[in-house]
Amino acid sequence: MAKAKQTENTQEFDKYVRWFWMLFSAGILFIILVFSLASWGVFGELPDHTQLENTDTNLATEIISSDGKTLGKFYLNDNRTPIGFDELPKHLVDALIATEDARYYEHSGIDARGTLRAVFKLGKGGGASTISQQLAKQLFHGEGSKNTLGRLTQKIKEWIIAIRLERQYTKEEIIAQYFNIYDFGNNADGIRSASRIYFGKEPKDLDLKESAMLVGMFKNSSLYNPRPNKNPIGVRNRRNVVLAQMEKYDYITEQVKDSLQKTELDLNYNPESHREGIATYFRTYLDGFMKDWIKNNPKPDGTKWSLYNDGLKVYTTIDSRMQQYAEDAVQKHMPRLQAEFFNQNTPSRNPTAPFLELDQSEIDALMNRSMKQSERWRKMKYDLDKSDAEIKASFYKPTEMSIFSWKGEIDTIMKPIDSMRYYKSFLHTGLMSMDPQTGHVKAWVGGINYRHFQYDHVKAGSRQVGSTFKPFVYAAAIDQLHLSPCNILPKSQITIEAGKYGNPESWSPKNSDGDYGGSMTLKDALANSVNTITARVMDKVGPQPVVDLVKKLGVESEVPPVPSIALGTADLSVYEMVGAYATFANKGVYTKPVMVTTIVDKNDTVLYQFTPETRDVLSEETAYVTVKLMEGVTQSGSGARLRRTGEPYGVYKEIITGYPYGFTNPIAGKTGTTQNQSDGWFMGMVPNLVTGVWVGAEDRAAHFRTITYGQGAAMALPIWGLYMKSCYADKDLNVSIEDFDVPVDLSINVDCTNVSAENADGTKVKDDIPDDLDF
Repeated sequence: MAKAKQTENTQEFDKYVRWFWMLFSAGILFIILVFSLASWGVFGELPDHTQLENTDTNLATEIISSDGKTLGKFYLNDNRTPIGFDELPKHLVDALIATEDARYYEHSGIDARGTLRAVFKLGKGGGASTISQQLAKQLFHGEGSKNTLGRLTQKIKEWIIAIRLERQYTKEEIIAQYFNIYDFGNNADGIRSASRIYFGKEPKDLDLKESAMLVGMFKNSSLYNPRPNKNPIGVRNRRNVVLAQMEKYDYITEQVKDSLQKTELDLNYNPESHREGIATYFRTYLDGFMKDWIKNNPKPDGTKWSLYNDGLKVYTTIDSRMQQYAEDAVQKHMPRLQAEFFNQNTPSRNPTAPFLELDQSEIDALMNRSMKQSERWRKMKYDLDKSDAEIKASFYKPTEMSIFSWKGEIDTIMKPIDSMRYYKSFLHTGLMSMDPQTGHVKAWVGGINYRHFQYDHVKAGSRQVGSTFKPFVYAAAIDQLHLSPCNILPKSQITIEAGKYGNPESWSPKNSDGDYGGSMTLKDALANSVNTITARVMDKVGPQPVVDLVKKLGVESEVPPVPSIALGTADLSVYEMVGAYATFANKGVYTKPVMVTTIVDKNDTVLYQFTPETRDVLSEETAYVTVKLMEGVTQSGSGARLRRTGEPYGVYKEIITGYPYGFTNPIAGKTGTTQNQSDGWFMGMVPNLVTGVWVGAEDRAAHFRTITYGQGAAMALPIWGLYMKSCYADKDLNVSIEDFDVPVDLSINVDCTNVSAENADGTKVKDDIPDDLDF
């Protein structure tokens, strides 16, 4: 009886065992079937072998400086620049593995232990997604489904893609892809952007606690947003969790963990947007350059490159150090200059501020023109289809706005018409610096603040150049008449009669100081901007040869062949002026300014290589003699303050920023001041660097009342001085302090040391340039 009972129990047990194995086998078969169905695409398309090799990720175009720094990027939604595993610091990778996937190097895409734990604990014991699964999710289906069946289907697809990724890539490549694909918020797409935006450095330079913070953001970058006005406390707590995980898995010691958990985040927030960062105006120019290049250079398959998604790299000539020095110089000088301008335009001192010499009707007409040229008018007219009357009325309705000031943005309520007038009271600047031998543009500052003033005053804008045009007149005369800087001319007034050179009226220029007595060498005349002597030189060479010369020097703007151009009545850009002046420093050879050297695709295949454009314009002797003429400007003329070492003098104390400059090396240059002090210029050259600076208001009716403050030596020269002091302090730049090279066959006397502008009996010498050389 007992035996029968035992047999019955054994049979019952065997039945349960069979049922277990049947259910287990069915479960396995079901899982195999589900995975097979998923891999066959029943639950939706899966990426194939080719897609896994070429993941569809938007990559920003990167703008790279000549010294290897990233100046900025072009992107629409994804500010992403991928990097390789070898560029990731070890502690960053350790932090990721310790926090997200401790058994990463032990599995092949799916962590079985983690998955079983998640199943049995119903997800309460932590997630089971491996780094490979998370990468699969980021790459191919993004946010999870809202319903249970959908989430299960996605999880199955995730597993399959993760296994395929593990077969396709090495563990290191998967980690690099994961860091590159993740959106860290605030335009920080990928680890490189995140490192630069949150800490101002490349990923390889991150320290341990910085790496821990960034890895902590993988949990939820929206929630763990480190910006001060977001969730810094939560971010710090999450960072400390990462540090604890690193200690748990023996990547760091308990002592290191405890010390780092007490520290602050120490962010160095550097937002990367099109309106912020370094070289903003240059980047805007480059945007247009690239769009033109893309239009004319299709891909091999005939499609167009995408500036925002194809991961191009644009190698530029801009030196990030020199660019920073140039921007710093503007930021130091312009607030002081602006403060004096505001001081002179208080309502009591100038009721029509910021304008001078305009009556109310003229001011109204100017403001009406500006309204119709504004972005506000364009949007309301063409985007909102508003009538002119409605648009104009909106300019007189108080509106909340944030306006620019040199002390920071001001939130206020103001009528748009009043804000326009306020902005017209600001002085602007343009600066370009270039290597005359290579044509490489090293620095480009198109204005004072790109966020509020987008107009580029380097290449887009043209303004009267004033006396900075005079060297072109002298160069033409040296080239054609073989003049010497030591030739002497009288300062007396001169009239070029009507019709002589096609000018409709007679022209009688005046000297700014009203002095017409005595005589001067050409060198002293240029140094002191004596208009009557420049007019005499123009009368001898004629305006057409001067125009022909400036065209050969790269000037594309219209320059009428009339005598008055000798004093700089033509409107030229900073870009044109620097290119032209560089010809003198480059021994008479014009080199077209270069901004882009190379363009490559995301695989570093070269798509574009620049070809230098040069041409012989002047003899080496003519160029050198012109340079020696311009050296006089900084030795004894309007640029001589560059060499002084004493205290600021007189009224200039408020605005001559950086004084004393104390330069002792050879410098050729020319200041320029236009009619009514509307524009101030300084062009300065050393043998391997030519830099031009312009300063002025948007409207020429807004200007300093007198030449005391409104001259180029006060408005523009300090920016040049500050910039060059910084360049010289940076020895790695190798900016020259040497003399300009002397031509081997120099036949023109350039040493005017013993030349007198008077005869032995004390009488003034007459024009010593033979009349028969008149052209």
